[in-house]
Amino acid sequence: MRWLTLYARSRQVPASLAVVVIGAVVVWALARDGSGGPGDPRMPALVIVAGATAASTGLGGQDVALDRTAAIRWVLRRAAHVLLIGAVVGAVLLAVQVMGEDLATTAFVVRNSAGLMGLVAIGATVGGAQYAWTLPIAWLSFSLFAPAPTSAPMQVATWMLLPPGTAAGTWTALVLAVAGTAAYAVAGPRR
Repeated sequence: MRWLTLYARSRQVPASLAVVVIGAVVVWALARDGSGGPGDPRMPALVIVAGATAASTGLGGQDVALDRTAAIRWVLRRAAHVLLIGAVVGAVLLAVQVMGEDLATTAFVVRNSAGLMGLVAIGATVGGAQYAWTLPIAWLSFSLFAPAPTSAPMQVATWMLLPPGTAAGTWTALVLAVAGTAAYAVAGPRR
């Protein structure tokens, strides 16, 4: 258990978890006025993106070179870390919804949490943990201002805001989750 505690501290897990919870509660409180309308995917997508970006800071340790030379197998630990990010971010949003305001369906939360955790993992692999937040923020920003998703490429581009059960949204999230988790588990964060 001592190893897990040290790992969590070195990856800033307590601070990231606090930011995830506070962000979800703030958005839940803002959504209570009903201005977004029922079924509006923008607020829950914002909560999940904020949670994933807050948790992405822990995808790199204090010394990347030390992580790479350690005599332990990092592949499984890295994969577990990425999967845990998606599970915690989704669970926090679903737990906040229990307080009364239904922001999104469980299928929507699971799909977006999986896709976004893969997206932050890709960001950490390509740009380093300090820049892992850029891909989800950029993708959400584009999705919010993109035209209506009438074609397949636009559905892929706006997958975060599509209703659950949409094939393009589900497949995009699945590909991002698998590719991001595999890339980060094998390569680790960029220096």
